[in-house]
Amino acid sequence: MHDILMTGSVVKKFGELRAVDGVSIKVEKGLVSLLAGPNGSGKTTLINVISGYYKPDSGKVYFKGNDITGLPMNLIYKQGLVRTFQIPAPFGKMSVLENLLVVSRNNPGESLFGHLNKRLWSKTERESIDEAFEILKMLGLEDVWDREARTLSTAQLKLLEIGRALMSQAEMVILDEPIAGVNPKAAHEIFSHITTLRDKLGISFLIIEHRLDVALKYVDRVFVISEGNIIYDGDPINVVKNETVRRIYLGE
Repeated sequence: MHDILMTGSVVKKFGELRAVDGVSIKVEKGLVSLLAGPNGSGKTTLINVISGYYKPDSGKVYFKGNDITGLPMNLIYKQGLVRTFQIPAPFGKMSVLENLLVVSRNNPGESLFGHLNKRLWSKTERESIDEAFEILKMLGLEDVWDREARTLSTAQLKLLEIGRALMSQAEMVILDEPIAGVNPKAAHEIFSHITTLRDKLGISFLIIEHRLDVALKYVDRVFVISEGNIIYDGDPINVVKNETVRRIYLGE
């Protein structure tokens, strides 16, 4: 395996506060990686820098070997790095299927002259529908494909956000608390679907999540951040044994 995402000594300051203080991480391609840490530790700031929402004050971000430091979000998105937010924001009155199709890329019917060639764009649309149903099946949403997104449960909305990311041809997805607000059974189901996507499609994931009791059962690698610094980088088995991590999380 090789690294799909790298940060090198990334610093992001807000006034005198160094929210991210020289962070260097390497995310391996085809793995599910977890970014954990207490509130205010710098997790969200770091992914905001990675995804182009913030520009770092110093340091570098590389995706697939390309320097994406400070690029706007839309250009990073086009390279295949997509992030979701903690609160899903689908088109509520559109169906589940339509929510996936609307983010499908490279439909010739959307170009100035491409819409005149019905055979071309209708073929592409059929292929997009087939792709969308495959994604819905992997996410366990195939039975609600025709329901309006606003009628879905919180867990289903979280899965729909992941599906929309995949329809954009994402190679790596950053998820911000994908099991926040869902019950334990649904939380395990969401992570199970994530590992299925890793195994079947080779999608790389970087996930922010507080519920370590659930997440650690499914992830391949863990980064723990505290006060803007990485204090643990390793496997999920040993993270709970790490003295520094235990002191921060448990006050030991």
